[in-house]
Amino acid sequence: MNENKTILVTGASSGVGRATAQLLSKNHGVIIHGRDMERLLETKEQCAHSSQTIIWRHDLSDIDGIEESFNSQALSNGGVNIFGFVHCAGIININPLRAVSISSIAETMNVNYVSAVILTKILMSKKYNADSLRNIVYISSNISGFGAKAFSSYAASKGALDSFMKCMAVELAPRVRINSILPGGMKTRMTEETFNDQDLVERMESQYPLGMGIPENIADAVEFLLSDKAGWITGQQVTIDGGRTVNITG
Repeated sequence: MNENKTILVTGASSGVGRATAQLLSKNHGVIIHGRDMERLLETKEQCAHSSQTIIWRHDLSDIDGIEESFNSQALSNGGVNIFGFVHCAGIININPLRAVSISSIAETMNVNYVSAVILTKILMSKKYNADSLRNIVYISSNISGFGAKAFSSYAASKGALDSFMKCMAVELAPRVRINSILPGGMKTRMTEETFNDQDLVERMESQYPLGMGIPENIADAVEFLLSDKAGWITGQQVTIDGGRTVNITG
């Protein structure tokens, strides 16, 4: 394990975040983030070198508390050099326009987008991270460039995340590479309510040439983008959706 290349993984208590933390922990130190301590402890036990895995518990909708919480829980012991940042944390508020509220918009934007901005700024700070950051991967969604009924707030938050990524890819180069991954549909804790609709699941499955995905598909791509093998890739939206967005079959 390369302890000098610690990676922060938000949303690591389940789904893509958990799979990503497990994979990356084989070769790196990891800081795993989430809201639920019980599930974070489960992730920690499933990580390689679990005794050296750091837990950061915080609700990212509380954007004003991110800096203090991260510093006190993840950085307070000193000696942590964060080489990579993977923002997997996210929420989905599915509301048609008539049901959209200021609070639901704010919560979605804060968790999916604003927290990523704040953490990127913190990790770029010499005060906190001593010029250690080199790679960032944001987990976006293939909905960010398309339309879907009742997904306006979620799609907007992911679109904002992708736009921010592109700007940072230019602003932070050549020191930092930054990309986003746009997954297609897969069953995770965040999407399990959607997958309870069997008719919807059957329609989705018929639209994915390679079938529905699993979190490990995304974790593998994250590992690649953080590696030296992706050394000339930055500012890219990498779609991984089993061919869903290229399928125009009637």
